[in-house]
Amino acid sequence: MSKVSTCLWFERDAEAAVSLYVSLVPESRIGHVQRAPGPWPGGEPGDVIMMTFVLGGQSFQALNGGVAADYGTAASISVSCTDQAEVDRLWDGLVANGGSEIQCGWLRDRWGVPWQIVPAILPRLLADPDPAVADRVFAAMQTMVRLDVTALERAAAGTP
Repeated sequence: MSKVSTCLWFERDAEAAVSLYVSLVPESRIGHVQRAPGPWPGGEPGDVIMMTFVLGGQSFQALNGGVAADYGTAASISVSCTDQAEVDRLWDGLVANGGSEIQCGWLRDRWGVPWQIVPAILPRLLADPDPAVADRVFAAMQTMVRLDVTALERAAAGTP
């Protein structure tokens, strides 16, 4: 684990959330699982209280805090996807069982954690040296919920 990591707070579902996350994102794995040695405000002895994990090469922690967390929108987990198939696989996996779609590639998983699922081509198209290309791509992106690689490429090319 790196010296710095993001800690995600869960009421009691850290283990289920981490298992889902590492199953969806390549280059991910569960590290240490800390179980409670005795009773605690959020549970019983033997319950998971903290986990370390790597998600796409980035270090994270998951904490069972005993009460639900409100994540707001100030921070999110952003995943760069190689293609539409990866966008779709991650999107479907994260919104399943109670997640919600937001807009422009943003969603919340069933625990309320905000995610950005972004095709790798989007930042390249938005940085195109031709401002008209970037403008068309940006306008197209703003109409989308789940980002659509083909539609973004069509917008870049100026074709409907």
